[in-house]
Amino acid sequence: MKTTSIINVGLLGFGSAGRIYHAPFLNAYAGYRLSKVRTTSTSPEIHARELHGHTQVVTTSEAIFDDPEIDLVVVAAPNSLHHSLARQALEAGKHVVVDKPFTLTVAEADELIELAARHQRVLSIYHNRRFSSDFRTVRKVCESGMLGRIVEYEAHFDRFRNSIRAGSWKEDEGPGGGIFYDMGTHLIDQALQLFGLPEAVRADLRVQRTGGQSCDSFEVVLEYPNLKATLKGSMLAKEPFPQFTVFGDQGTFMKYGRDVQDDALRQGVVPHLGPDWGLEPENFWGRLNTQVNGLEINGIVKSELGNFGDFYRNIHGVITAGADLLVLPEEARDVIRVIELAEESSRQRRTLPFER
Repeated sequence: MKTTSIINVGLLGFGSAGRIYHAPFLNAYAGYRLSKVRTTSTSPEIHARELHGHTQVVTTSEAIFDDPEIDLVVVAAPNSLHHSLARQALEAGKHVVVDKPFTLTVAEADELIELAARHQRVLSIYHNRRFSSDFRTVRKVCESGMLGRIVEYEAHFDRFRNSIRAGSWKEDEGPGGGIFYDMGTHLIDQALQLFGLPEAVRADLRVQRTGGQSCDSFEVVLEYPNLKATLKGSMLAKEPFPQFTVFGDQGTFMKYGRDVQDDALRQGVVPHLGPDWGLEPENFWGRLNTQVNGLEINGIVKSELGNFGDFYRNIHGVITAGADLLVLPEEARDVIRVIELAEESSRQRRTLPFER
């Protein structure tokens, strides 16, 4: 446990993940000091306007690993580098946060979990969509019992981008590329949080765009004893689907609209603790149509407040005060296991039992 309240952070990677989803929260909360950022950009100074004056831009990971003042390393590099960079950080005695997906294989995840335990360091994965307004709302509805016994759940994470972004590692056919490792990881983690581990997995992973090399369309079904959870994502969804649809034996809940924090962060809005951060507009609120104690309920459900920064508030509490870790590495490893099974299911075109 760290004895002072300020956590010095080294951020590995300053692409979209590091620049948009990590640095703003690390800069916004007083308990963190973003000391160093490693970027492979040939002109690191271009990022100076987005960083505080005390942040040093470096071009090697070793400049962070070898710095005794760094307490926490955040890995926001391409997916194929997550395992090796996290391993080096743990071996250097640092606490570690890894952007999703945790690793590319369960074996890699297990190695990091064992290494963190051996070095008595905090290891967590940035499953920030647990802290989104839409998922918090769906979770509250599911746990309220107002739908009765839940029998079917469907979640979407869609975009419309019919062209291939040249030079993007996410568009390559290499390991960890494609939208399944990107958007699918969020949907799997959310489903496991709601329903636990499935009995079986079946999946259809495809490349649909002309010239595409990596998965740009997925449908994954998690099978439970009395429940089916369908997770879908597409890069060719020009008309919006509901983000979430939940069917129970007493009613239905449906919600459109993705969490508003994404657009705010991409526009450079600084996260804050005010009442309007993560607040969804009314046209994003979900609709509940159900029956409770014989009474029909058909109306709008106000969205819960979302805040990705709650992840980093928790990490601060874990490191400085011994709080309980909200995103356990074992849970993130289970997400990777579902990904492995989904890829194999799609190749074999059959349902596979869930086995760790």
